[in-house]
Amino acid sequence: MLPLLLFLLAAAAASGPAAAQGLPPLPIGVNYGANADNLPSPAAVATFLATKTTVNRVKLFDANPAFLDAFAANAPAISIAVSIPNSALPAFADRAAGLDAARGWVRDNLAAHVAAGANVTLLLAGNEILGPTVVPDLVVALLPAMRRLHQALQLEGLPQVRVTTPHYLGILAPSDGIPSNARFRPGLDAKVLAPMLRFHNDTGSPLMVNAYPYFSYNAQNLNYAVFRPNAGVYDPATKLNYTSMFDAQMDAIYTAMKKLGFGDVQIAVGEAGWPTQAEPGQVGVGPEEARDFNAGMIRVCSGGKGTPLMPGKTFETYIFSLFDENQKPGPIAERNFGIFNPDFTPKYDLGLLRDGSSASASPNPSPNPSPKPSPNPSPSGGGKWCVAKAGADATTLQNNINYACGFVDCQWAP
Repeated sequence: MLPLLLFLLAAAAASGPAAAQGLPPLPIGVNYGANADNLPSPAAVATFLATKTTVNRVKLFDANPAFLDAFAANAPAISIAVSIPNSALPAFADRAAGLDAARGWVRDNLAAHVAAGANVTLLLAGNEILGPTVVPDLVVALLPAMRRLHQALQLEGLPQVRVTTPHYLGILAPSDGIPSNARFRPGLDAKVLAPMLRFHNDTGSPLMVNAYPYFSYNAQNLNYAVFRPNAGVYDPATKLNYTSMFDAQMDAIYTAMKKLGFGDVQIAVGEAGWPTQAEPGQVGVGPEEARDFNAGMIRVCSGGKGTPLMPGKTFETYIFSLFDENQKPGPIAERNFGIFNPDFTPKYDLGLLRDGSSASASPNPSPNPSPKPSPNPSPSGGGKWCVAKAGADATTLQNNINYACGFVDCQWAP
């Protein structure tokens, strides 16, 4: 499978996988979805993460009380990000009744769990409201809803909970893949994202992006996508060389923010990952590629490496995902992003098990399956790609893609 942006720079690749083994233990977050029929109970999951791994954050796709209760009772030190469905936002945005609606939601879905010990630190207002599928009423409601939710949390005695919303990378305008040229899409930049960035700046919350090099790689730039040795992509404006697509994506977001005057706002990574299985014959998908990508991302986000434009910086980050989800629809890859098996054995070594911990030392999974969650979103861009005709002229192809991306949201990636 060749993904959409075949015109993007294909770095000259040197052979040899990145050394993912032997990583020092580093804190990292995970997306905890449960769209599967073979997963352990939330209590077993919370206990495993708290006692056997260096995972210090989880992102939930709803406010399922069974999940919140499990972390309150078994993992009170693990920070929790709770998602609100897109459909709930218009009620919070209402000028007259929105604040009351937001306060009611906080009381009904968060307050008691936090009082019981759930360490909720982020509230996510919807998911990818600004694309790839755009509902105009939700776009209009998004920032007012975020403001009402922030007010509600203050009034309900939960000031430690910050409010943000995950974006896909298509909020960036179509680009040549050079980070210094990045900017937000016209129509979103000044009218939507500038006031949203001001909200983040004023409240201390991060701009959250879902970053998926997986959906923008091809056979030629695979090494660049999974942190393996390669010649890199040179940015002449900054004189920096990028050997990682993920780094370039992060610096593109930073550059676009800076152009709007908000370079000091923190960036969080809501989702990033790589599947271990995909369609038969697809190049670049397997445990080795998943290990190399996630290990490289952990080094960048949690290990103090940072990016070329943000050296030494750390980013609040959530790997997608904790487990495979065998009941998700769509392509095979959608069901195979997990980093642990249902018996808590790692699918590959990311160095996330604590010293002395092993798969055999993990708690036994409960025979009771996880409660049925709300459907969690597919990874950003999942199942949406185009295949270029063999032998297509590169210049013509890029012109056609630039034309098409002027009318629809295209995943940005170098």
